[in-house]
Amino acid sequence: MPSLPEIPLTSNGYRLDDAPARLGRLAASDPAEPLDRLAARYEDQGYLWLKGLLPRDEVLAFRRYFFRQFAATGLLAPGTDPLDGIANPAEGAGEGARKVLFQLVRSAAYESFCLKPELWSFLDRFLGGMSYLHKRKLIRYTRPNDPSSTGAHYDLVYLRGGTKRLVTAWIPVGDVPVRMGGLIYLEGSHRIGRRLEEEFARANADLPPQERISAFNRNMSETGWISKDLPDMADRFDRRWLIADYEAGDVVLHSPYTIHAATTNVDPDGLMRLSTDIRYQPVAEEIDARWSNHWSPDDGL
Repeated sequence: MPSLPEIPLTSNGYRLDDAPARLGRLAASDPAEPLDRLAARYEDQGYLWLKGLLPRDEVLAFRRYFFRQFAATGLLAPGTDPLDGIANPAEGAGEGARKVLFQLVRSAAYESFCLKPELWSFLDRFLGGMSYLHKRKLIRYTRPNDPSSTGAHYDLVYLRGGTKRLVTAWIPVGDVPVRMGGLIYLEGSHRIGRRLEEEFARANADLPPQERISAFNRNMSETGWISKDLPDMADRFDRRWLIADYEAGDVVLHSPYTIHAATTNVDPDGLMRLSTDIRYQPVAEEIDARWSNHWSPDDGL
């Protein structure tokens, strides 16, 4: 296994690198491998890290387009190339950036990026028929040293109103080495997620239908997350957290039961991490109606 990074690896204030035995590396896959082999690996691992599925130059072009839209907000360091996505360290920089972000979610450019033929054609084959891309799609940038990170969770808690044959595609928009805090996966956790979901289903059985499918019902946490304490989770489930140095063009597919989280961006040059996560399913199967609108700050998900 390649050596682990010599950087502080933290998430929501918890250090992961204090227990190196609880860390490992994500296994990469070649998208050109036979589909049956990739499908078997996905079932076994709960994820597929597809190296270079998308054209690198097109991913980088969208990164530049994305950050260029924030020019008037002061989000970027003055005089820098939007492609780099270097955060302006000045206090209060980026005022109005949130508004621009939710405009970008609705833009033709972002929709086009999510509908790259290399991606949807792979998902068609992977799902065994026409695939459906959920309209609610998330794209996020993360400044260096932001103390808040996505806690450990699995995606089905937010998508209980439709089919369980879901696949999340997490796409780094630019290179995302470990120091920039990309997604990390709890090894073999799709089996744990299934067990947890079965437990929640039993606990939720007597709730009204709408509350039963909610990620924030009385039997769930406030956020729908399992925990912010990732080292404790590794110990509790006797699993490693798997990390990776992602590159522009990579796509990670993961099961709706696979537990994942993010770490703190500690890039020394001020580069912002940019990534999008979108969901696919067979088009003929039931769709969670709550995901039939664009992502918005008040959509309750």
